[in-house]
Amino acid sequence: MIDSHCHFDFPPFSDDPERALTLAKAAGVKQIVIPSVGQSNWHSIEQLCQHHHELYYGLGIHPFFSAEHTDDVCTQLANTLATALKQPNTKCVAIGECGLDFAIAEFDRPQQLSWLTEQLKLANTYHLPVILHCRKAFPELLRAIKTDMPSQGGVYHGFSGSYQQASQLLDLGIKIGVGGTITYERAKKTRETIRKLPLSAIVLETDAPDMPVCGFQGEPNRPERLTHIAQSVALLKGIEIADVIGATTLTAHELFKIPS
Repeated sequence: MIDSHCHFDFPPFSDDPERALTLAKAAGVKQIVIPSVGQSNWHSIEQLCQHHHELYYGLGIHPFFSAEHTDDVCTQLANTLATALKQPNTKCVAIGECGLDFAIAEFDRPQQLSWLTEQLKLANTYHLPVILHCRKAFPELLRAIKTDMPSQGGVYHGFSGSYQQASQLLDLGIKIGVGGTITYERAKKTRETIRKLPLSAIVLETDAPDMPVCGFQGEPNRPERLTHIAQSVALLKGIEIADVIGATTLTAHELFKIPS
């Protein structure tokens, strides 16, 4: 399996990354994609991924952390990307985590839209997929994607929407990131959406240490619990877990161009 969205540079994993990777691999998680949240961790995740062959990363500006950045952050991102992608065997495989978050108190809508637009353009300049975050801003995100269509596709992380929304994203070449939400029976709308979607439309993610799976509430989420998410997909679709793992892993390999 590939955990397509895990903040592996955060505690508790940063306390002992070797042990965290050992536990993940024992559960069948062979590779992990780490989205950055902003300039504060661009360098550190690059270094982390250079030290561990199982890890890959994205570079972006998470809207939740917009206030931590100056107006020239997109220029800084472009420069950092250019340097990272010149390296032989670069581990940078995406732009992100980027997007819109209108659930933040006193959010700056024009700034968020501007920075998302710049990151979508960078994705096309450097031929990378995008890792998208969205809260309370789906129509605006959809318009932004349509205006600057990511040529290499992307993934809508932490999807919890309707079948109609999922279909709109798929029409634009965006895969659906399936996480811990579907392990809860109360998430009926999302579970029904995932049941109806083709396996080729989804990738699996934990968003660890966030988005805990059912049964582990109150604990930091972990990449090895990707198995619980795969099992939930299998049960919803009435298929074998091996089929879920095979299809979603292939999709993640193709999307992020990660060697198998």
